[in-house]
Amino acid sequence: MPDTAAFCPGCGRAMRPAVLPATPPMERVQGDVGALPQSVAGALAYCTIPAIVFLLVEPYSKNRFVRFHSFQCIGLWLAALVVGAALRVAGFVLSFVPVLGHPVSWLAYMVAILGFFVIWVVLVVKALQGEMFKLPVAGDFAEQQAGAS
Repeated sequence: MPDTAAFCPGCGRAMRPAVLPATPPMERVQGDVGALPQSVAGALAYCTIPAIVFLLVEPYSKNRFVRFHSFQCIGLWLAALVVGAALRVAGFVLSFVPVLGHPVSWLAYMVAILGFFVIWVVLVVKALQGEMFKLPVAGDFAEQQAGAS
């Protein structure tokens, strides 16, 4: 048997110990809340208007999963507003630079928009998979608010 073999051909056991500790399996939500499956309601929460509605309407406002994604959506869009305002100020300052000012500010806007779009798509997909994927700051706030139902 070669030294690089990962599994024993006779019994199937691992030949080398795992490098990383085994992580527990991710809990995925199941079931319905109101007229929607929980995962669909969580994904719809990332469309902003439903997030606000879900926080106000009874069966959705009591569900921890839907509340978490609703608050995380609101936190994500607040972060986008703050970043947009900062980029607007930076764009104004850069507009005084003769040749590179406008292209650099335009590039910064495009990178920020693309970054927020990618984060949004990842969050929608994770919600559809039934996972509570948590962003660093907005996710902590959302988790705190969702637990305080």
